[in-house]
Amino acid sequence: MNGGARRVVLTADDFGLSEAVNEGIERAHRDGALTHASLMVAGDAAADAVRRARRLPGLRVGLHLVAIEGRAVLPPAEIPALVDARGWFPSDALRLGLRYAFVPSARRQLAAEIAAQFAAFAATGLPLDHADAHKHMHLHPTVGRLMLRIGRDHGLTRIRVPAEPPAVLAACATPPGLGGRALHAWCRILRAQTRAAGVTSDAAVFGIAWSGQMTEARVLRLLQNLPPGSSEIYFHPAQRRDALIAALMPGYAHEAELAALLSPAVKAALPRA
Repeated sequence: MNGGARRVVLTADDFGLSEAVNEGIERAHRDGALTHASLMVAGDAAADAVRRARRLPGLRVGLHLVAIEGRAVLPPAEIPALVDARGWFPSDALRLGLRYAFVPSARRQLAAEIAAQFAAFAATGLPLDHADAHKHMHLHPTVGRLMLRIGRDHGLTRIRVPAEPPAVLAACATPPGLGGRALHAWCRILRAQTRAAGVTSDAAVFGIAWSGQMTEARVLRLLQNLPPGSSEIYFHPAQRRDALIAALMPGYAHEAELAALLSPAVKAALPRA
């Protein structure tokens, strides 16, 4: 890629999912290249994540909004259109998306849950650096609109728009398929919502095509081909695999992603990128 100033941030998703994830994120920041993390405020290990973040003042933490495949903050009785008896959102993106779009009671409950997650983040006392969503569910126009509107009330200034440029992937020897190009085009809706809300976003985001497989070799290749402007590369590091990781993300290489963040070669390549 040619010309133009570049800025890149490295973010870890799922902070608070489990202690193995939290350990990996802390190590990736202390000893590696990680700069940001996104917190699941209702995760099993959310309190542990907050304790770690408080002793890592250089780690910038944002909200990893959960509106699919995860635990809600509000009790099931308050959001019965969204979660099961355990308080978990289902994994069926199509069914959830239709509900969010066409069922008024679901939209009202979704707004209440999003507000509760931002309030839970505020209660940690951590500065809100950014927001994104688990499995990029904020690409749904209803979720994105509510996240931006409610987030603004909590001081939100930056969100992730997961637009992964096809030209960069092609330069990295991974040409995107039709699905990747369609997703990149769909991101224009969220980008427009973000601008209308007066919230910023990075120009490019990487980690979609290689989700859960951000190895050292791939990160180095990507850093050589970053586009001009601001970029975010997101990861799913963990110190070890545990039962929850194995159940929710069986195909993800969490330990390999941690190794990439700890790589001396990656740290050396970042200033050049």
